[in-house]
Amino acid sequence: MKKALLVIAAAVFIIFGAAPGAIADEQESTVYLMSRVEKLLYGSERTGGLIERLSSAEREMFGRELPGSIAERQNALLNFIEKGAPEQPSVLFKLSIAEWAVGQSVSSFTPAVKRVEALEVDLEGVPQVDRPVSMRIERILGLLLSDPVMMEDAEVPAATVVRGALRETLSPKSAKKGDMVNLTLQNDLVVGNNLIAPRGSRMVAVVTKVSKPGSFGRPAEVKISVEKLYPLGPEEIGLTVGESTKKAAEAESAQLAAAGTSFVGAVLLGPIGLAGGFLVRGDLKEIPAGAIVFAETAELARVSSYPVPEGLRGMLKGDSPAKEQEKAPD
Repeated sequence: MKKALLVIAAAVFIIFGAAPGAIADEQESTVYLMSRVEKLLYGSERTGGLIERLSSAEREMFGRELPGSIAERQNALLNFIEKGAPEQPSVLFKLSIAEWAVGQSVSSFTPAVKRVEALEVDLEGVPQVDRPVSMRIERILGLLLSDPVMMEDAEVPAATVVRGALRETLSPKSAKKGDMVNLTLQNDLVVGNNLIAPRGSRMVAVVTKVSKPGSFGRPAEVKISVEKLYPLGPEEIGLTVGESTKKAAEAESAQLAAAGTSFVGAVLLGPIGLAGGFLVRGDLKEIPAGAIVFAETAELARVSSYPVPEGLRGMLKGDSPAKEQEKAPD
């Protein structure tokens, strides 16, 4: 009971101790905010009256309703889930650390409630559905870690290479300009002993061009722009392509060639890949899920990170082809 009160007190501190600008970057409609909260918690928007939906989400998270106007309560709940504070990281931040501690990857595309249930099943065999989500997360972290989860500012240098994989199949037949393409990070992004983004973190690209097969065997082509990586904290890391991307792709290409591995479904490489475009050749009608895409940070990024305790540093898996490339002689 004491721990439950501490969790709620921490939530209220974040809600009412933050400056107005820290609660929400801009004023959004109550309908939008409610939808955002429900998608983060449950994966989809729910039906019913706004007040009951808000009260239900608060009870799910804290075991009780929070004080304030509808807008204040919505902003507060969203802030607690997504942003947090240095002394009390967000729900999503803590969930990701728990998942990383258990399986060295995160379920960034899964709603928060299901992520909590999955962790409880992994650890204890059954979900603890009779308790508020915030209490359940603290309990999970208490089972996994000796120290409280902390949040610390870190800098990710420009041209830091990240390695992602397509989450869904990409087809020239169905892809359209402007479509969003989801990818998952394939290696931990680490700076020193600070975990920036665990394996499984969400990356986003946008389709910029689609060309159908042409005459004389000209293959179909899909071009995408890899734009963002969503790390542990509430920030976004801008991505692009450049020389570091090219070197990483060439290094992986050489490794695959030496191993006799087919490139199809394994890695998207070469001048086309560097320009953000993928050729669909021969009998291959689409780019399969799991195909590898490289990108790099567009500029120096200042983000929130997890300072990994000494006892857990052996779990960091940030080595990438880019790092191996740097070690190799010219």
